[in-house]
Amino acid sequence: MKGFRERGFVASSKSSSTAESPHRSFTSDSSELGSADAKFSKPSLWSTFFASAFSVFDTHCDSSSTSEKKAPHIRHGNGWTSAVKKIVAGGSMRRIQECVLGTSKTGISNTTSDIWLLGACYKISQDNSSGDAAATNALAAFNHDFSSRILITYRKGFDAIEDSKLTSDVSWGCMLRSSQMLVAQALLFHRLGRSWRKPLDKPLDREYVEILHLFGDSESSAFSIHNLLRAGKAYGLAAGSWVGPYAVCHSWESLVRSRREETNLEYQSLSMAVYVVSGSEDGERGGAPVLCIEEAARHCSEFSKGQEDWTPILLLVPLVLGLDKINPRYIPSLQATFTFPQSLGILGGKPGASTYIVGVQDENAFYLDPHEVQPVVNVSRDDVEANTSSYHCK
Repeated sequence: MKGFRERGFVASSKSSSTAESPHRSFTSDSSELGSADAKFSKPSLWSTFFASAFSVFDTHCDSSSTSEKKAPHIRHGNGWTSAVKKIVAGGSMRRIQECVLGTSKTGISNTTSDIWLLGACYKISQDNSSGDAAATNALAAFNHDFSSRILITYRKGFDAIEDSKLTSDVSWGCMLRSSQMLVAQALLFHRLGRSWRKPLDKPLDREYVEILHLFGDSESSAFSIHNLLRAGKAYGLAAGSWVGPYAVCHSWESLVRSRREETNLEYQSLSMAVYVVSGSEDGERGGAPVLCIEEAARHCSEFSKGQEDWTPILLLVPLVLGLDKINPRYIPSLQATFTFPQSLGILGGKPGASTYIVGVQDENAFYLDPHEVQPVVNVSRDDVEANTSSYHCK
């Protein structure tokens, strides 16, 4: 868990014209919507934009129990990672850890405030005599939800990326990995519903396994780091170089466009259009992003090759919200986005370091950290017995 203090962000939402997935089980509560509005009521351009653009959606709340009762914590690297950190002690990796991620990473704070995780509310505070049990159940439910999100980290030992001879993305691939996590969450949401949780036993859900296969570290996986770099060459993506939110957003748009050549829309790797919401000068130099409905509709029509007026659509919003650190005036609006049921979280960080922020509690943020080095794992498309532990936090 960390505070909102980073400079570059990609706020993301998924909008869809399709009916809601039958897997979804969150209960709409109008009183919760009111409390969320009161909590994030500071006026700003962004609060006005989000309120008008997404007012048709209800806020959802979930406090269901699971058998897990441990608070989640972000994993630390070890083994090979430790050796790398020793080699570059005093260098960029240590600065990333201490200046951006902090000298220590913590789990849930001692506060009893509600936790919002990608549109789901977990009520930690209780006022009645059974409050302790209810709060424990909410924490367990939050833990199961958080640990079900797909974690994608640095990997070592994959096939070299084109002519670079690089077989690892350590120290430069965190923004790419964070973006992969966000797109993976979009696919989980679209194919399995927001209420999906990673099964405790095997066999695994076939749709879930197919999603992991898409993010393998080889050219045969549609959304591998290899293919993302190739699609993003026009935006400055190159193996060994760190990239910012603007470039990575447009690289995903380019990658999806290239995949659009697949003949059957039903079997598109990413079954949704991608629209990068930008401001002046196409967002390259900041400026307030403007969501243009006509542009969104055009992206949907092009994605469906003219067969549909609207398709599911992934909205990516690259932002610069401060110089050395984020301007505090934007924090309430950023927090409010996590109450949207279609929220896909935020890619956030300083130059050289990125994390995938998925939830908030007061002014703290829960995030998935790509800065751990793991051996390459390529999950076969139909392997429902695969070991997928490296793709999740405990």
